[in-house]
Amino acid sequence: RNLHEEPEVPNFGNPGRGPRLLPGMTIAVEPMVNMGTYEVRVLKDGWTTVTADGKLSAHYENTVLITDGEPEILTVTEGF
Repeated sequence: RNLHEEPEVPNFGNPGRGPRLLPGMTIAVEPMVNMGTYEVRVLKDGWTTVTADGKLSAHYENTVLITDGEPEILTVTEGF
């Protein structure tokens, strides 16, 4: 199993330098907030990821469909 698939789009860098998103693609937008370091480590199970300093962290994800027009957020529940 894989945690992420291509294309990987980091949340840092210069605009226009990453992979071009094309209609029909979906991408997960995953902001994170950490009480301590941004650095992470993967536990022995090969899947669980924690902050390197063990401090609290929050992670949220939305899946976005790239279209010919406006992108469509697939994971938003109506009314939120």
